[in-house]
Amino acid sequence: MKTINMFRILGMVALLAAFKASSQTKTHVMNQRLSVITIGADNLAALRAFYVNKFGWTPVAENKDIIFFQLHGFLFSLYGSNDLFAHTGKPVKEKASGSVTLAYMVNSKEEVLALYTSLKEKGVKIIKEPFTPPFGGHFFLLEDIEGNVWEVAYNPFIPLDKNGEVITHKRIDHL
Repeated sequence: MKTINMFRILGMVALLAAFKASSQTKTHVMNQRLSVITIGADNLAALRAFYVNKFGWTPVAENKDIIFFQLHGFLFSLYGSNDLFAHTGKPVKEKASGSVTLAYMVNSKEEVLALYTSLKEKGVKIIKEPFTPPFGGHFFLLEDIEGNVWEVAYNPFIPLDKNGEVITHKRIDHL
């Protein structure tokens, strides 16, 4: 008798658990992270050469259609513009230069100036000379050979860890 009651109780517990699980809707959310940033390239070979020769980056994977660079925590890829637009289903339009900027953060004004000198010596197009914004830090802006805008910056409100990865963005509501 006790065994039958025990099975009945266990069966009811399992049935209740199954009912509860089936009646709850599971919500899926996207974690706050990026995995890949892809830039459409009008001239894939030339843009690849820019990132390899001017920035000193090494591709981790590539073929005739796409090139991947491993950055801290995500991949940066170059993909032919027509192929990218075909993939996304978006019509080919003139690039809106400056509608997106990419940022390379460093830990000091001195690092900004060292990169500025190095990139300028390599013939990289500087579109805004080094400057100090009102809130502090130090920045300059450059373009790759297809007009993609990069900001090289030391920003006191964006601390980096020992690997150069962003830790957080400090509060700026007082600015």
